[in-house]
Amino acid sequence: MTTTERLTECDIDEFGLELDRIRDEVIAARGEDDARYIRRVIAVQRGLEAGGRALLFVSILPPAWLAGTAVLATAKILENMEIGHNVLHGQWDWMCDPKIHSTTWEWDFATPAKAWQHSHNFVHHTYTNVLGKDRDIGYSALRIHPEQPWHPVYLAQPFYNVALAMLFEWGITIYDVELERAWRGEKSWREALTQLRGVLGKAGRQVIKDYVAFPLLSGPSFLPTLLANLTANTIRNVWTHMIIFCGHFPDGTVVFTEDQLDGESRGEWYLRQLAGSANIDGGALFHLMTGNLSHQIEHHLFPDLPSNRYAEIAPRVRALCERFGLPYTTGPLLRQTASVWKRVLRLAFPGQGGDQATQ
Repeated sequence: MTTTERLTECDIDEFGLELDRIRDEVIAARGEDDARYIRRVIAVQRGLEAGGRALLFVSILPPAWLAGTAVLATAKILENMEIGHNVLHGQWDWMCDPKIHSTTWEWDFATPAKAWQHSHNFVHHTYTNVLGKDRDIGYSALRIHPEQPWHPVYLAQPFYNVALAMLFEWGITIYDVELERAWRGEKSWREALTQLRGVLGKAGRQVIKDYVAFPLLSGPSFLPTLLANLTANTIRNVWTHMIIFCGHFPDGTVVFTEDQLDGESRGEWYLRQLAGSANIDGGALFHLMTGNLSHQIEHHLFPDLPSNRYAEIAPRVRALCERFGLPYTTGPLLRQTASVWKRVLRLAFPGQGGDQATQ
């Protein structure tokens, strides 16, 4: 018997009501302090990017290259994680600021914002960890749960997962087009190619910005700046891949079947989000650099609440889980990363690999 099966229907309803209460309290308390927070983060990020770009104008000098690359990589991580991801979730729409709104924001990422919002906000957050519905289970490339049928191609997944980490921006870009659905006849190739053209347009602009325009502006520092931009993007990609995988795939996370969605109550939806997510322990700066996705459990429970509130409500969510005897999966970054890679390695081979069964 699983942990959730020990709960009565009344327990599940009460669990959902308690989480609703936390959500309602945060919504009622949103205000100027929250608005100042996101505006300050955006200002810091833009300052870092400007400073990094300026240093790279003289990146022919090794100290300037090192400093400029590090600052630019930090700016790119902040822009993607704490700003872009969370703004596109609608976490700041309540401010009614047209410049910081999910319908107007475009981020420093190859995938167009609207394409990503469909695959992430709608598909992933609606069908979290549901086999056959949530395409983020292995990103259509990895066998990450033993319930996924094995294929010989998975023998290579430890190697192509390394490549995916380094090229994560581009992997997500192709993934969002859903080409595998066109192969299976679930969508027309015309639709897929139309989406691909839109994606390639945004991706082309990213390539021109980072690998043509800014290197040319650097004049004699063209090649060092080109290398710095490539390095900064790779650092951002590897960091993003690591945080996202640690939030979804370490031991302790489980998957569900489509039939379990039938008649799913609000409380049961919360339980599914909890069981399919994992947190990463760390301090305030670490949480900021993860886009507060180190609070992946709280993010999946409340995807549209301001990210700066997750640290505040995490102890309450954890206490609620303890009260109902529910697991709250969390751990330090190195342990969670090792857990993910252990899973990637053992599930490259056929068999269950000792993983948990579907809930």
